[in-house]
Amino acid sequence: MRLLVATRSAHKVAEIRDILAGVPDLELLDLDAAGVQASPAEDALEPYETFEENALSKARYFFEVSGLPTVADDSGLEVRALGGAPGVRSKRFAPGRDLEGLERDRANNRYLLSRLKELGSPDRRARYVCAAALVEQDRPPLVFRGEAPGVIVDEPRGEGGFGYDAYVLDLESGGTFAEMSAEQKNSRSHRGKAFGALANVLRQRS
Repeated sequence: MRLLVATRSAHKVAEIRDILAGVPDLELLDLDAAGVQASPAEDALEPYETFEENALSKARYFFEVSGLPTVADDSGLEVRALGGAPGVRSKRFAPGRDLEGLERDRANNRYLLSRLKELGSPDRRARYVCAAALVEQDRPPLVFRGEAPGVIVDEPRGEGGFGYDAYVLDLESGGTFAEMSAEQKNSRSHRGKAFGALANVLRQRS
């Protein structure tokens, strides 16, 4: 089976490849390998208020563009004291639309900590959420959800991961998601759980 991984994030592609590596006879293609060029239309694919709806929106779009079975995810961080923010706005949480990549990650983390400081709440509970949607020809769409609880720390810990990983502490392991090995992160993270459920479905078909 050929499966298109519909994301422009190299970090996500790498994690998804690792998680799905054990599925027999599965060939994963990223958007570049599938010849899907970037389009301004992609900026409007996540208008919804749930991770599930946004993931389905992306998967359906790239399925129509490519004609390939397609998986897309929407993921983010929900912080209890902020009423679940940044949530589906996690990627664009901080003000400033022109920031990308590492600069965007740094701005988001600074903004998160400043919001928590302003609030003055001792509650630092949070959770990562991922919804992974699979869209194929002649099959109903499937959506898999994964969650990973944690707490927000004030100082970054670890050199791995991306996004908010250095500031989200997994209480069971005692390390942030940026301190975990790739294997450990894939077994504990929101994306690992969502795509792990997808992998189980794909294995049953092989």
